[in-house]
Amino acid sequence: MNSLLRQGLRLGCCLPAVQQQIHTTAVHRTFWEREKKSGYKTKLPEPSKKQMIMDGLRDLKEEMKLWRQEVKEQFESDPILVFRPGETDVVFDFKAPDVLDKWTVTTDADHGEGKSTATLELSAAGAGLFHGEVNSNHTKDGIIKRTGYANIRTKRVRKSFKRESTYDWTQYNMLIMKVRGDGRSYLINLHTEGYFDLMWNDIYHYVLYTRGGPHWQIAKIPFSKFFLSSKGRVQDRQGAIPLNRVTHFGFSVAAKKGMDGPFGLEIDYVGLEYDPSHREEFAYEMYQTPKYIVAT
Repeated sequence: MNSLLRQGLRLGCCLPAVQQQIHTTAVHRTFWEREKKSGYKTKLPEPSKKQMIMDGLRDLKEEMKLWRQEVKEQFESDPILVFRPGETDVVFDFKAPDVLDKWTVTTDADHGEGKSTATLELSAAGAGLFHGEVNSNHTKDGIIKRTGYANIRTKRVRKSFKRESTYDWTQYNMLIMKVRGDGRSYLINLHTEGYFDLMWNDIYHYVLYTRGGPHWQIAKIPFSKFFLSSKGRVQDRQGAIPLNRVTHFGFSVAAKKGMDGPFGLEIDYVGLEYDPSHREEFAYEMYQTPKYIVAT
């Protein structure tokens, strides 16, 4: 017994001391993202509990009305009767009441990165007018290299009682817009929220080319033409839009290649259509990337 004890003591002297499990440095997480806005934090003043209760009671009647409408649509809906080929179903109509409350306008100036300005208002023709000025002069902080953008997008679609939801556009294959532009190119953005945090910033884009001048134009864009990007980077691994998980729709304009100055895009409506003659599922090459590699 004494020899075993002496041997154990000798082994114990050779073992390293147990370190305390207290981390004094920041933990670097490779994949997990803290919030869905990826660093863009906008702190808004929080209302008092009394104000929150008063607001909740005031909205209760409207939320109950929305809930009854949802139940009614669930019993009445039939995919065969929802759409007809060749007919446009308007999703965002700027002639609807309180339509401007459903959109959000942002620029680089909102995040302290640049000096662009933008506004969304109703035009003399009764359409939505997205206009302002994009400026590529950025904040000289040694971090920001390029800026100069303005953006509008719809607010998150919600069911009754503020439940987050998504648009389901799986029955359509075309995006239809009646617009009147200034000759600039605008980027159409379709936001989709995936199941994992790596997909929180997935956006599908396509370019809207405007003619300029006084005439309206009808843009008919297949969903198969949209390409995938994340945080502004076009992804190597592409795929078709998950049309049952669309969360936001919007437009962007940038001051790229010396295109600083005023801009203006007038939008009458944005709709959807099913074109039976369009059978393309996806327009781009499906690159085979190595396993477990999401993007490069």
